[in-house]
Amino acid sequence: MCRCGRAAAPAGAGGRNGAAPCPAARCAGTGRAGHRRCFQPKGTRTPGAPCGGEGRLGSRRPRPAGFEPAISGLLWNRGFVPRSLSISFLPTSSLRRRAAERACSGNKRMKPNKGKTLTRERDYVYKFSAGNEHLVLTVPLKFPVQENISHLHGRLMVLHNLPCFIENDLKQSLSKFVEEETIKDYDREAEVALEAVKSGKVDINQLADTWAKAYKETTLEHAKPEETSWDEDFADVYHDLIHSPASEMLLNLEHNYFVSISELISERDVELKKLRERQGAEMDKVMQELGKSLTDQDVNSLAAQHFESQQDLENKWTNELKQTTAIQKQEYQEWVIKLHQDLKNPNNSSVSDEIKVQPSQLRESVEGNGRIYEEQRLLEESFTIHLGAQLKTMHNLRLLRADMLDFCKHKRNHRSGVKLHRLQTAMSLYSTSLCGLVLLVDNRISSYSGIKRDFATVCQECTDFHFPGIQEQLEIVQKVVLKARAQRSSKTKRHYENKISGSEDKLKNIERNQSNILPGEFYITRHSNLSEIHVAFHLCVDDNVRSVNVTARDPAIMGLRNILKVCCTHDITTISIPLLLVHEMSEEMTIPWCLKRAELVFKCVKGFMMEMASWDGGISRTVQFLVPQTISEEMFYQLSNMLPQIFRVSSTLTLTSKH
Repeated sequence: MCRCGRAAAPAGAGGRNGAAPCPAARCAGTGRAGHRRCFQPKGTRTPGAPCGGEGRLGSRRPRPAGFEPAISGLLWNRGFVPRSLSISFLPTSSLRRRAAERACSGNKRMKPNKGKTLTRERDYVYKFSAGNEHLVLTVPLKFPVQENISHLHGRLMVLHNLPCFIENDLKQSLSKFVEEETIKDYDREAEVALEAVKSGKVDINQLADTWAKAYKETTLEHAKPEETSWDEDFADVYHDLIHSPASEMLLNLEHNYFVSISELISERDVELKKLRERQGAEMDKVMQELGKSLTDQDVNSLAAQHFESQQDLENKWTNELKQTTAIQKQEYQEWVIKLHQDLKNPNNSSVSDEIKVQPSQLRESVEGNGRIYEEQRLLEESFTIHLGAQLKTMHNLRLLRADMLDFCKHKRNHRSGVKLHRLQTAMSLYSTSLCGLVLLVDNRISSYSGIKRDFATVCQECTDFHFPGIQEQLEIVQKVVLKARAQRSSKTKRHYENKISGSEDKLKNIERNQSNILPGEFYITRHSNLSEIHVAFHLCVDDNVRSVNVTARDPAIMGLRNILKVCCTHDITTISIPLLLVHEMSEEMTIPWCLKRAELVFKCVKGFMMEMASWDGGISRTVQFLVPQTISEEMFYQLSNMLPQIFRVSSTLTLTSKH
């Protein structure tokens, strides 16, 4: 008798090694060890029908012991024509449990779940049709499923002898089933956890601490640690030293560096002046000989030689200044770091003694040379105002007749002196009370003409030990403007391409002015080497600011609004604004023009300052209105009388004593 239940053939009737083969032609149940077992239940066979013991013809992989296919209906043998069988068979509970364990066990080397997860068993049911037969696959799965879905799908296909045409559909159905059931489990666990928190079974503070600890550990494990840059470290060290007794030593060293750079610039100017005088004399001689022994070509050739000579000399001094400032910056930063380390060392008393002696020496120097610090008297009026409907905020207003660059220039004095008015600027360099200045410039981002050149000259007179130089910052601004303008011009170009008339000239104008900024736009530069300011706002204006028809919607006025908004968001508490939106007076700027322009700026700035309360919560600020130095005293006092009429000035209270 064959192990499949059929009568065995006589020995030697075709079986291997003398074993009696099964009467079924395709059983191959030889009875030897490892033979392919027939899975048809006893009493349900069809005589002469193929046994299908392996599930597919020619396979020699044995079935796992005690495992039965969980297919009801037609038994499928891949490679054979299916036959209708009166079979309705499902495995017993023990076989189903063993099948689930084999299907879901996965790799034994898989890492166990770290948390205590409640496992649940659910039946996965998959229905499919083969010809006229409707079949059902039922597999018990334990959730959460630890095995890869692709691996589980492959095991089901092989172990259950499934046809190939359902392979993709089975995989999609299995993935969807596992995903949906997993989400249901997560939702159920989340609801239970929320109910525990609501009912007070779980301490919410302890839960928050657990979350914070888990987040911190995960961040430390996977996130890249933040590394402080050299600039941040140096800023912290400088801020500590400038608020210590060593502050005067720092300012004295900065002033000495300033004097050395100033002397170098003076030598450059003298040498350039001599070169121009010599070239001027040569050109005068050539012009006298023009038409006699020399021609226009000779004059042009000499002019080209003079220009090349000036360029070579200027480049030479530019490189020397650049190299000197780089050396000073490196020496200064290294000295500051070393001084900070020495002060932290309690055993190093020599540095402390040097700092203690330093102030008295500096005071003697200042007292002995006090006349050097006297500055020219400027016209100035100060006001204290309150703005706001219910919650009033106090602000300080100042009206000055001064040059804008006076807030940037250093005054040269004795090498051992200290610029005392620089102390406040240095102490607030890394603070929440910065000082800003508004410069009116053209649409080109450069430093070659007008007030831009004068401002760049002032910046180059002293080494900036904290920020890049003015030229480096302008180069960065140019790159940002080009990138932003390219994005904007592409949209504008598409807009004009849809129009028929006048679009070509506008397109050429857009393509030609990619690096220029528009009126009302501004760029910002940072400085630590100027006398009284930290931030410079370069506001672009055009010739329209000189006309009478400037309104509150003018780009220059809207640019002032945006500048004040930046001041609120970046802790700039003092800002200097040109009241007339010009730096120099001209003939068309009459008294009515000045009064009208000042009234417009006063009212707009008042509205912007009231709007600032919603931006920063009502922080007290100082706004300085500057008028050109060439304005008359009469005009200045007229503007001074106008300011209290527009702003709400705080009334003074005079106290008298009774005898």
